[in-house]
Amino acid sequence: MRAMKTRALPLLLALAFAGTAHAQQFSSLQERMSAAAFKKAGLDKLNAEELHFLNAWLRNHVGIAGAGPASISAPVVVGPANRFGYRTPIDQPRVTVESTLPGRFSGWDSHTQFSLANGQTWQVSESSSWGCQTTQDPKVTIKPMLL
Repeated sequence: MRAMKTRALPLLLALAFAGTAHAQQFSSLQERMSAAAFKKAGLDKLNAEELHFLNAWLRNHVGIAGAGPASISAPVVVGPANRFGYRTPIDQPRVTVESTLPGRFSGWDSHTQFSLANGQTWQVSESSSWGCQTTQDPKVTIKPMLL
């Protein structure tokens, strides 16, 4: 039963955020949700004290629309310029990264982090090390592999 309550909390929070955009006063979950949605979320299994606590928490943490700064910001459009780090769909080609590693370079140890000239930071994911003759500002090419 506790797992059901834990799974229902994100849904409740999403509903609370959506509801405060148009509300001028706080509404309890019973008022915001249909009886069917209330039951489907498992909220009908909460006792009166638990339901009161949840409503009070939402009232204190979500607030009332217009009572302060907006709690919901404008959506961010993700385009090619700011998609770095997102998973690439399998049907799209993976991009090779080319940059330089500013400063002196003589190898790496396990979990070393590299800050490239293009602003990206990469970390060695294996517990391995590799050494070479010290070079200055070496060119770096990162080729995507299977994972």
